[in-house]
Amino acid sequence: MRHTLPIAPQFYVTAPQPCPYLPGRMERKLFTALQGDTAERLNDTLSKQGFRRSQNVLYRPSCADCQACLSARIRVADFVPSRSQRRAMRRNAHLRREATSPWATEEQYALFRRYLDSRHADGGMADMDIFEFAAMIEETPVRSRVVEYSADPPPGARRRPLAAVCLTDVLDDGVSMVYSFYDPDRERDSLGTYIILDHIEIARSAGLPYVYLGYWVPGSAKMGYKSRFSALEIYKGGQWQDIGNPEDHSGATHPLSVDPIAEQVAKITLPDTRPVGKA
Repeated sequence: MRHTLPIAPQFYVTAPQPCPYLPGRMERKLFTALQGDTAERLNDTLSKQGFRRSQNVLYRPSCADCQACLSARIRVADFVPSRSQRRAMRRNAHLRREATSPWATEEQYALFRRYLDSRHADGGMADMDIFEFAAMIEETPVRSRVVEYSADPPPGARRRPLAAVCLTDVLDDGVSMVYSFYDPDRERDSLGTYIILDHIEIARSAGLPYVYLGYWVPGSAKMGYKSRFSALEIYKGGQWQDIGNPEDHSGATHPLSVDPIAEQVAKITLPDTRPVGKA
């Protein structure tokens, strides 16, 4: 079904399908195309309203009776690492970071496959082939980077092996971590945590106030790690607010908890896409 605001873009709703985070629930997404000269402004504006990018699409959860998925971001200026996060920084201090244009490589895909097979073998991306992987990395109409982390070469070798990768969008108020993956054999190094910590430093050095982490889902073990970062905000009730005590947020369902789609679309703020100099 299509839902349209008085001006472009047009918004659509996906058919319900099993939720990947909470068992026994069905998910539904509200989405719009991301294309043309206004793509970056639209991405900037809707990211501030809980949307996420996937290739040429912006989406956010719009489930029929559930509002458990909450967009999360870290306030860079207020972030203070915990003791365990400082240990993760020290363990991975030898990694070399390189930010490149969004271009997929066979080495990235090999690491991606090992990561999925180890941690998400039954997930929605488990069957992704190298062409679909390349599309995930390369099909972006906005300012994106592939941030690679390479380890020290093994004895007798010169080449630094790839340890972790993050596809990252650069917004007008922060960096958005679209998707990250890492060497599953280095689980004790807390690479997932380290990638986030390093993105906080990337944002800090660029003078950007936020690191967008995607969705935090109360009650989902997969997403629990995000609530362990200080200065975390969630988008709830149409505004950003400090997460406070994570246990105060519930993923309980209720048939009246979600506004009708038309009302949700009507509340979305869009960027001004009129050409400069025209009224």
